[in-house]
Amino acid sequence: MKAVITGDIVNSRAVEAEKWILELKQKLNLFGQEPKDWEIYRGDSFQLKVEPENALTATILLKSQIKKFKELDVRMSIGIGEVEYDAPKITESNGSAFLRSGECFENLKKDLLMIKSASKSFDKTMNVMFSLAGLSMNDWTPLSSEIIQISIENPEMTQLEMARILDKSQSNISIALKRGGFDEIQKLLNYYKDEITKL
Repeated sequence: MKAVITGDIVNSRAVEAEKWILELKQKLNLFGQEPKDWEIYRGDSFQLKVEPENALTATILLKSQIKKFKELDVRMSIGIGEVEYDAPKITESNGSAFLRSGECFENLKKDLLMIKSASKSFDKTMNVMFSLAGLSMNDWTPLSSEIIQISIENPEMTQLEMARILDKSQSNISIALKRGGFDEIQKLLNYYKDEITKL
């Protein structure tokens, strides 16, 4: 079983592509090799193949990367399923994970993140939770995005260490994490990881 994330950048023309595309590639590289595991196509769309338990972490990290640019956002769908044909390029691969990711992406309306698996009850619960998480994630400021990204990538790092790196006060870090709903996002990630193992 694999997870396939399909995404595109919202409002991509508002910022020069070279500014955000390099940063997007850096984050995609954390999860695999181009073009077998990920690819950027049509200028502002991308696909990424990951282990199912890492899919939500990947989408939140990608969102935090793109939201560092205040004009931008990202729409993503997660498809959970099989990869029947594993091509050298992800965009030529096929299987239920790809089909579900594509179908789910076509159905994105107001929500910027949705999931589709073989389990309707899992999808229903997760998609309600994603909608609620979106209330804070879609309003992340560039600073909140950066702090949340560092927190997810470096779970051992203290707020004081982060404050030093970013040249901010520790209270600034604490406020940004609170505003960004970081504690709730952590709970969502833990719940997702527990539930995905039951599929």
